[in-house]
Amino acid sequence: MPVPPLAQRTPLERTHHGDTFIDHYEWLRDKESQQVLDYLKAENAYTEAVTADQQPLRDAIFEEIKGRTQQTDMSVPSRRGAWWYFNRTVAGQQYPIMCRVPAQTEGSLAERYEPPVVQPGQPLDGEQVVLDCNDFARDMAFFSLGSFQVTRDGTLLTFGVDDSGDERYTQYFKNLETGDFLPETLENIFSGAFFASGASHLIYSVADESWRPYEIRAHALGTSPEQDIVLYREDDPGMWLSANMSSSRTHLVITSANSEYSETRIINIHELGQLEPTLILHRDAELEHTTDIIDVNGTGYLVLGHNYQAPNGEVVLAPLHDRYLAFEYFRAGWIPLMPHSSDVRIEGFKFSRNHWVVMARENTTVKVFIAPRNALAEQIANPHAQGIELYEPGGFTDELYTSAFSGVNIMSPVIRLNYTSYLTPNSVYDYLPDSDELILRRQTPVLGYQPEQYTAYRMWAPAEDGAMIPLSVMHRADLDRSQGHPVIQYGYGSYESSMDPYFSTARLSVLDRNVVFVVAHVRGGGELGRAWYTEGKKLAKKNTFTDFIAATDFLAQQPWVDASRIGIMGGSAGGLLMGAVVNMAPEKYAACLAQVPFVDALTTILDPNLPLSSLEWEEWGDPITDREVYEYMKSYSPYENIRPVRYPAIAAVTSLNDTRVFYVEPAKWVAALRHTIAQDSPTPLLKVEMEGGHGGGSGRYTAWKEIAWDYAFLLQKLGAQD
Repeated sequence: MPVPPLAQRTPLERTHHGDTFIDHYEWLRDKESQQVLDYLKAENAYTEAVTADQQPLRDAIFEEIKGRTQQTDMSVPSRRGAWWYFNRTVAGQQYPIMCRVPAQTEGSLAERYEPPVVQPGQPLDGEQVVLDCNDFARDMAFFSLGSFQVTRDGTLLTFGVDDSGDERYTQYFKNLETGDFLPETLENIFSGAFFASGASHLIYSVADESWRPYEIRAHALGTSPEQDIVLYREDDPGMWLSANMSSSRTHLVITSANSEYSETRIINIHELGQLEPTLILHRDAELEHTTDIIDVNGTGYLVLGHNYQAPNGEVVLAPLHDRYLAFEYFRAGWIPLMPHSSDVRIEGFKFSRNHWVVMARENTTVKVFIAPRNALAEQIANPHAQGIELYEPGGFTDELYTSAFSGVNIMSPVIRLNYTSYLTPNSVYDYLPDSDELILRRQTPVLGYQPEQYTAYRMWAPAEDGAMIPLSVMHRADLDRSQGHPVIQYGYGSYESSMDPYFSTARLSVLDRNVVFVVAHVRGGGELGRAWYTEGKKLAKKNTFTDFIAATDFLAQQPWVDASRIGIMGGSAGGLLMGAVVNMAPEKYAACLAQVPFVDALTTILDPNLPLSSLEWEEWGDPITDREVYEYMKSYSPYENIRPVRYPAIAAVTSLNDTRVFYVEPAKWVAALRHTIAQDSPTPLLKVEMEGGHGGGSGRYTAWKEIAWDYAFLLQKLGAQD
């Protein structure tokens, strides 16, 4: 067998709160070092050698994904101004081709907003290519398209490109009348740039050395970037800065936020650079909130989604002023739109031409609720009423599904929805609320897929403290439930991010090998409301790990599960989960696949100069100033808690240019695992994408090969290759 690379041990002392930890592998952080690069390449060579026998399985899974995918395909057109925009994919090409056709400007509302029927590989009359990403990325080893927006008059395109995976973008401009690229570009900016209404300015943000967006700027088209206006600067390293246009299209909304509270400012788009943004809610109020502005019968109103005495959220209206008084006076003028509910977690809202659209979570499921916009005027006239009555468009029948708005625009009467489930491929609907029509525009084709051959359902596993953990269980409908089968158990459990149901073509390759796929919706996520999140963060973080292990124990008791063949996978903060549970209960698992894993969490969060470290204090606590937090984090951080016992087969997958979780974390973790765990353990593996970011390499074929690699590793270790 090939011999794994031996990482040299160079002791470095790290002392906090009187506790000293000796880190032997911190030298791997210097990615400019040729020694480090050579070591990572040696790790890749070793991993490739010892997993060479998995190549036929990888090839088979890749071909299965490709065979189920309609490779020459297109999206459903979306209307902006006088054009319908959509993208095409072509067999053999990695990236989409962005296109448009003229929209009908006369006729009935239904006629004007009925998207053209686009056929794969067949151009429409008047079709134009706005941007061929394959052509643009021809000489790039990595390509990721960031913000992509065309002015409402259809004459100018702006788009961002990340060419290395570090999520720092170059913003380009293209004249769509001539097809020429403008000479001006914006370098090294953050994602999410957009045109202010009227397209005289591009609004964008820039990040500091720790990859935290800290400035919002306005770029006047046709001028030098050196003349760009700094609209607001956020100096608190624990706050993330962002901006967006209000629904009224009159104001820019600037938000500083962390995971527990936020601060909002607004500025009229006609006063950019002339006046300071107006403060709406100060961070001292310690409220998590979102802000929008909407016109009601000619008068502007603030729309606030907030958590004041409302952990699951509440939405209110407030008069729009030039200045705002102390919080108690401001709150006295709030008009309720959607009151707090202990059973419904409000996750977002938008406005169409005639309706208010809310996305909320009820009993783990994301749903869309709708009300006429004229109900806002009625509520203003009767401010003591208990909110607006909302309804849910009907027609969705899966037990476990996700329904979310994907296209809601103040100029359009149509509400576009995305619907998916573990069994239903992504489906695009247009809802016409005036006529209560729900029209399926397109369901992503999955070649050869027969949904009746699979099943998905909910189970509940008891946690150590009696909490009931929701599990999403998927397998073949014809699975013999009288005998045990291998299981892949997936989890995340951080940042209130919910692992909602979605269809995966690649996952069919797992299910077709008679493997049961289970998503454990552990605490730290948001599936059961705000409390489900708060019970899995900071000094309650270990609930995330013990919930996942409790779910494993529950599954192991089922007659259709082979308890000796349970594999686990998770990425990013879910990779922290992987590292923690294999330390706590290595004997329960046959294999572990950790994707871009956050396994050296304490080292990272102890250094505020590392990417996002200061922002993480609201998620995990501040171990620099708080001894209790330090000791608690050190008791579960994967890197510090490796034990000299037998571990399962482990593979850590990372990318050299990842700016969210540095490659050094899994590199150090794998080196420490090899040094510490029992000698009869399978040798842990490290796979480094040398030209990729947090999501791996770029391009759809590359993504298919990467997920095929991940699944092949687990399936082989579970004895489920066939």
